[in-house]
Amino acid sequence: MRPGLPSILRAGLRRWFWRIFLFFTGGVTVEGKLPKGGCVVVANHSSHADTAALISALEARHAPRVAAASDYWFQNWPRRVVCSVLTAAFPVRRHGGGYTDLRTGAGPMLRAGHAVVLFPEGTRGDGRAGVFHRGPFKLADSLDVPVVPVALCGASELLPKGSKLNPRPIRVRIGTPMRGASADQARAEVLALTDAYQERDSRLRRRVAGIAVGRWGLALAAAWSFAEALSWPLLPELALAILCVAAPRAGLRLTVSAALASVVGGVVGLMLYAGTSVQLPQPLTTDRMHTAVQHELRAEGARAVRHQPASGIPYKVYTSEAGQTGIPVGDWALQSAVARGQRIVMLGLVLTLIGSVVQRWRRFYPHYLVLLAVAFTALFSWVISMWS
Repeated sequence: MRPGLPSILRAGLRRWFWRIFLFFTGGVTVEGKLPKGGCVVVANHSSHADTAALISALEARHAPRVAAASDYWFQNWPRRVVCSVLTAAFPVRRHGGGYTDLRTGAGPMLRAGHAVVLFPEGTRGDGRAGVFHRGPFKLADSLDVPVVPVALCGASELLPKGSKLNPRPIRVRIGTPMRGASADQARAEVLALTDAYQERDSRLRRRVAGIAVGRWGLALAAAWSFAEALSWPLLPELALAILCVAAPRAGLRLTVSAALASVVGGVVGLMLYAGTSVQLPQPLTTDRMHTAVQHELRAEGARAVRHQPASGIPYKVYTSEAGQTGIPVGDWALQSAVARGQRIVMLGLVLTLIGSVVQRWRRFYPHYLVLLAVAFTALFSWVISMWS
């Protein structure tokens, strides 16, 4: 038997909603398919992302329904509405009367051909499947439908229990349907599916991510940006392209750190050059760049720095010429925050989003760095030649 067309259409909308949502946190890949007709899906449970991953992975023709704890998801109307509309959930008590709820709620669904998703652990665990309760298997036997073991790999890292979102790909591994299986047999199959999963990642990416999420990452982004405003030839955006793509969960704070440090570096540079004979090294700049910036500053004052993102002239050239021209510190800080800070923030957030989306291809991170180096070198060479 197959669910009705309205149920299938609603399931299709839910599936694509969660597919699109999870695409921006690393994506979901699926291995295997459910059998035709009603079935009981049993999966490990360690994250609130588990249900979203399953809804996005299971085909709409199965019109999956999910059992949810009534004392948590149905205790107030906002949770009840979200749970019912976005996951097609139905309430099941966790403490007394749970099997009765399963029989009453899931029985008609299974007879109508729905896939009913149950988490036999009853609550979120630590990532590996814990002890399975007998209710789901007793229900499947009484209605003569198969039990399908499913392993959710990566969800516990995407949204750990008691923690916040950490972009990461999820793999849903659908096992072989089982009839007459016990709770222990199904749990063993879920564990086997989980243990057989090998995450494909780059050792280099992991090392860079380890730096990016810690204090050294913030220090590196800040020091790089500060130095670039004075003398360092490589743009802060290059550092963000390396760090934010490796560890998108640190992208926001890295971006803010880089933007603030760049503006502070510009102010310090302005003060160093103001009324002094200081001449810091400025590699990969040209006399024509300095001449163009001098004309802009005389014509527009501190507002001239707004041309920097489009002109390709390094920020340090604007900083040094602004100091020698006598631009007020306050005006310079404000205009730099608008121009330089805004650009760094926008690009940093874009790079963070890219890092989230490409999580499933993390093994290609070294290749990405090579392409980044080639693209940056080509772009920088073009800018230098244009201003030579």
